[in-house]
Amino acid sequence: MTRKQENEVMKRREFMMSGAALVAGTLVMRTAAAAPPGHTAEKESALMPPANNHIKTLTIKNIVIGEGKPKLIVPTTAKNADDALAMVKKYAGNPAIQVVELRIDTLSDAPDNAAIAALTRDAYALLPQQALLVTFRTKAEGGNRAISDDDYATLYREIIAHGKADLLDVEMFRREALVKELVALAHKANIAVVMSSHDFQKTPPTEEIITRLRRQQSLGADVLKIAAMPHDSGDVLRLMSATWEVYSRYAERPLLTMAMNGTGVVSRLAGELTGSALTFGMVGEASAPGQIDANDLSTVLNIIHTANQA
Repeated sequence: MTRKQENEVMKRREFMMSGAALVAGTLVMRTAAAAPPGHTAEKESALMPPANNHIKTLTIKNIVIGEGKPKLIVPTTAKNADDALAMVKKYAGNPAIQVVELRIDTLSDAPDNAAIAALTRDAYALLPQQALLVTFRTKAEGGNRAISDDDYATLYREIIAHGKADLLDVEMFRREALVKELVALAHKANIAVVMSSHDFQKTPPTEEIITRLRRQQSLGADVLKIAAMPHDSGDVLRLMSATWEVYSRYAERPLLTMAMNGTGVVSRLAGELTGSALTFGMVGEASAPGQIDANDLSTVLNIIHTANQA
């Protein structure tokens, strides 16, 4: 690594640590501001926002999604099956990583559906302690390949029937009948569904964010996901506020929300504050704008979690 690269890494880590301090400080100040005269540390927990008791947690291999600090997902970015498995093997056993995302849309050698199903089985076998999330991110939602709704459904049917996964990403804006079918098939195979929506152009209005997440829940999703591109800090705050509103008022399933790009990095750190139960990090190459190193991210999540428990 060159001196310039080392300096960039240090700057990024300093930025994340300052972000962690900001979020942790917010937690403390929010509690202090609400404190009546005579407040003591023993009374502090009663002043924190209560957990949403309507959330149905999701437990996979002793990983409880929907309580405690956000669980960390790291994606593969490989262009062929062998390299994808090498990445999964590298992530396996890393205590910072709870979920490994196998991104099959990045495979440039375009294996057939049966080969992809076999790849998911091989990846699953490498992860006895971590959850495997299988994702084909379509070009329309920021992925690497365009695919018709019918071909998308055919691929996912093959994965569900002959592959292996703990979680399957299903995009909410595929044809509704196919979305409902895939959710039902996945559940029958004991695969949880992460239903997703991505906007790489803008951050939708608050009402639209809430509507999408509630719609995902009504379609049977086990995890409700939205990622959006912010144009400024106000967009980031709006996404985080909408996440909290859904979490506190409507959600019965865990949430996964993020603002992308560098501007949105705080949203990847502060899920425990806003109600987002998972977050994405990277090892090596990022799969989306704004992802940060998994080990650094895990450190920040631990800092915020500790502050939240104080």
